[in-house]
Amino acid sequence: MSSQAAAASPLADSDLIAQAAGGDERAIATLYDRYGGVLYAVAYRIVGQRADAEEVVIEAFAQAWREAPRFESERGSVAGWLTMIARSRALDTVRARSRRDRLTASAAADRMGVSPAMGEWRADPAGVVDYAERRTKVREALEMLSPPQRQAIELAYFEGLSQSEIAERLQEPLGTVKTRVRLGMQKLRESLRPFYFERGI
Repeated sequence: MSSQAAAASPLADSDLIAQAAGGDERAIATLYDRYGGVLYAVAYRIVGQRADAEEVVIEAFAQAWREAPRFESERGSVAGWLTMIARSRALDTVRARSRRDRLTASAAADRMGVSPAMGEWRADPAGVVDYAERRTKVREALEMLSPPQRQAIELAYFEGLSQSEIAERLQEPLGTVKTRVRLGMQKLRESLRPFYFERGI
């Protein structure tokens, strides 16, 4: 009986990070379930755009997956570590956006009075293409989900609702919502694995 209770009790964040460091993707999925909404809220406050905030969350967990073996519990909590990663990614996004805007404005000022042909100039072409491609990949992956799965994930990561709040909003059992989010996240990871989870930084 006690062994069943122990098996049913949720794992601590530090245990999940240790499992992730050993290659267990389910551990990262569980952390995503726990903290994805919080990280989305942090990212959204910084970047101010839903699509960018969503990308920040996905990239933050991809980075956490890669760096799990280097996590040091004595330096802080898992939640704090994940929040720091998300905040750093969000600030990177804002800085990249600012650089693109400055380059675009500078190029436009240099060519004042000239009507540039479409495609004649572009600020940081490689960065713009990579950014656009990542957004497209995320959007395509979301569109591959079933409508109930996508709705649950959008409420969690676009509106920052907890799974309990989603269940209340949709008038669905909490277990159903958890299953939809978990299965949806598994599909997203499979769709985005070549693009995020196997790309080094």
